[in-house]
Amino acid sequence: MSTVLNPPPTVRSFRSPTSRSPRVSMLLRSTTLSTAAALPILTKLQHDCATPLPLLRNIADNMAADMRAGLAVDGGSDLKMILSYVDCLPTGHERGLFYALDLGGTNFRVLRTQLGGRDERVIDTEFEQVSIPQDLMSGTSDELFDFIASALAKFVKKEGGKFVLPNGRSRETGFTFSFPVKQTSIDSGILIKWTKGFSVSGTPGKDIVACLNEAMGRQGLDMRVSALVNDTVATLAGARYWDDDVMVAVILGTGTNACYVESVEAIPKLQGHKSTYGKTIINTEWGAFSNGLPLTEYDKAMDAESINPGEQLYEKTISGMYLGEIVRRVLVRMAETGSLFGKHIPEKLQTPFALGTPNISSMQQDTSEDLEAVGSILYEATGVDSNLDARKMVVEVCDTIAKRGGRLAGAGIVGILQKMEEDSKGVVFGKRMVVAMDGGLYEHYPQYKRYLKNAVAELLGPELSSHVVIEHSKDGSGIGAALLAATNSIYEH
Repeated sequence: MSTVLNPPPTVRSFRSPTSRSPRVSMLLRSTTLSTAAALPILTKLQHDCATPLPLLRNIADNMAADMRAGLAVDGGSDLKMILSYVDCLPTGHERGLFYALDLGGTNFRVLRTQLGGRDERVIDTEFEQVSIPQDLMSGTSDELFDFIASALAKFVKKEGGKFVLPNGRSRETGFTFSFPVKQTSIDSGILIKWTKGFSVSGTPGKDIVACLNEAMGRQGLDMRVSALVNDTVATLAGARYWDDDVMVAVILGTGTNACYVESVEAIPKLQGHKSTYGKTIINTEWGAFSNGLPLTEYDKAMDAESINPGEQLYEKTISGMYLGEIVRRVLVRMAETGSLFGKHIPEKLQTPFALGTPNISSMQQDTSEDLEAVGSILYEATGVDSNLDARKMVVEVCDTIAKRGGRLAGAGIVGILQKMEEDSKGVVFGKRMVVAMDGGLYEHYPQYKRYLKNAVAELLGPELSSHVVIEHSKDGSGIGAALLAATNSIYEH
């Protein structure tokens, strides 16, 4: 069951459109449009974006090497390899009522779940989504967390039915917090800086869990945070609850990240940390990877104009935030040099991020003879008129960028598996291994997903790849945070 409070403003979805808007003068100039002059641009793009097997092997090797360097010492590589302090994963035996709070952008979600142990598992789950007022995103720390705690308190008041808190217990919540944090324990972490449009004063340098606990106290809410996690770690925990073979989790949405289960003995920089089970989850922050990526002139220009030049290069080649923008930049070059859309270049086409990744995904789903949906999307998003030949070329550009992104993401996954295999001396590839995937890009862009899976199969070969299961774990981070609250509960299950 789910209800929604203050529904967020409409955002572009990765789902394909179910209806097509009429186009204005779409084909009026079709006879003057030419694709011949744009063809060399496409040919060069396909060459520069090529991901043959040797290049993918190099990416996987470099990913594994950078993981090792990041585990050896802080700052040892582009990969931060952050300790999550999650040493105990869900087993299915968890019982009781647990909450989760997921704060990762302009909306946050509150969730509760009743766990019934091995026999009943998840008895029931409810959640609400709340949008954060714009003024609170640049207000004070107390204002923001008071608003969040107030929404959480209202949600708790609706508790009933199958949701039962045992006598003598305080409520416990998992806190999924998808901003840069220096974690200091399973239930504490220092905010490094706000991102994603937030500029809340008084929070950087403070323990984010203490800020929330204090706000809940001011609301008279008897609840404590028992686990602070990011969305990737929560996704792994949520998937692991249902399948003991889950060892890796990857988010491929607007942004991207990956985490995996690591042996404490394989973390040289870890000193003094004791793990009951000898394992912990490492948050790779793999978006910062950069070693050996096939970058085009369009990638380099986009990076140079970004708010973080030279950083997050892997994320900029594989994640949903950027794929549409790379395509747009290629189309601008084709329009300027090859007159792909006639002599006039609309201002909308020249506007950064006017073409989103949901747009390019939708265009690739068009199987009609005249590619009508492609023409509609191009006109609505960028203002260009197009004939059939131009639309075909646009689809080729979309496919080239999606193919490179999916295959590079697949190589990164193999790099993680490779590192785990080397440390386990042959144990990992000899048995079933599940990689839990989440995020709108992976879920709603079928070509991207196929390219990713094909790259993994090519790199591992038929025998080894038969043991690796890449599984969609939809919305696993919410339930995962509640499960981690359960595994780290101060009470016996």
